[in-house]
Amino acid sequence: MSRILVRAPNWIGDQILAYPFFQHLRAKYPDSWITVVCTEWVKDIQFKGLIDEVRILPRTRAESFLAAARNLLRFSSEVKSAGPWDLGITLPNSFGSALFLKLAGAVRRRGYAADGRSFLLNEVIPFVRTSDFHRSKVYLNLLSPEGLPAFGADEYWTKGPECDFDPYLHWPESEPIEPPFEPYFVVAPGSNAESRRWSINHFQTFIEMMVARYQMKAVVVGGRAEKKLAKELIRRGVSIEDYTARGWVAAHWKLFRGASFTLCNDSGLAHVAALCGSRVQIVWGAGDPARTLPIGPGVVHMKNNPVSCWPCERNQCRFQDSRLNQCLQGITGEVLFEEVENGFLMG
Repeated sequence: MSRILVRAPNWIGDQILAYPFFQHLRAKYPDSWITVVCTEWVKDIQFKGLIDEVRILPRTRAESFLAAARNLLRFSSEVKSAGPWDLGITLPNSFGSALFLKLAGAVRRRGYAADGRSFLLNEVIPFVRTSDFHRSKVYLNLLSPEGLPAFGADEYWTKGPECDFDPYLHWPESEPIEPPFEPYFVVAPGSNAESRRWSINHFQTFIEMMVARYQMKAVVVGGRAEKKLAKELIRRGVSIEDYTARGWVAAHWKLFRGASFTLCNDSGLAHVAALCGSRVQIVWGAGDPARTLPIGPGVVHMKNNPVSCWPCERNQCRFQDSRLNQCLQGITGEVLFEEVENGFLMG
């Protein structure tokens, strides 16, 4: 039995986009032992039905380079002792992820030629940056030596082996959050990047119009940062159910699946919602949808304002005047309400 070591993506959205990769990896190596190494940030959304073991990268309390190096050396030694590893694949393009595979003793070490790390890999995949090279395809292409499936990642949910995602199989340790009994829609107003966060004023307008017209509950989700947004909406008198800071991401799958739709920014939760089968309306900011638009069994709609500088893919807008985040501010709550009403509720 061969043993495979995979360094998983670091971000929620990227991990969700790697689902076709893990599905195809297991199909190509049905009898292999597959261990995934990931950060704590994405530990609950590893696909347990497709892998055998998850190891969590320990956090470095000190911020010095020396402390981080010692941490990596210690962890790599632990993983090496659990080997041997016949094949190691790194999905992140960082130098550190390739160094980890080398230190962990993976015999074959595969990844993209990036970040000056090619000398650490012995199966280097050339990276060709094209405008339509979606990240799910980028991950899937790491398995090109084994032979790619007849369908691409963008067709995975229509032509692939599954037409649905089973959270009981893949996220068995996550107790799902129970949704409301009444009809509801989910609002995920958070994003790590300022250039991808829609204004709370626009969220307020949209929620108030939706609740007034359809008498549906608005369920707000997210982490601790979004707790502040939920409290502010309540302070303003907006009728919402505050479900923020209620646990790990995987626990939200039942909320997404039962919703009439999910409204969100370009964020990790948009990807999770689509994977869990929700219809998703995204207010799209600075990102490039050709590279990171969510895919999944859930239908995804994107609303954007393609100004001259879009898409810049910057986390912070380079303008600090009236043009600040103009790609987002050009989308009003009224305009989005009409789009959702015509697209999701009447379509």
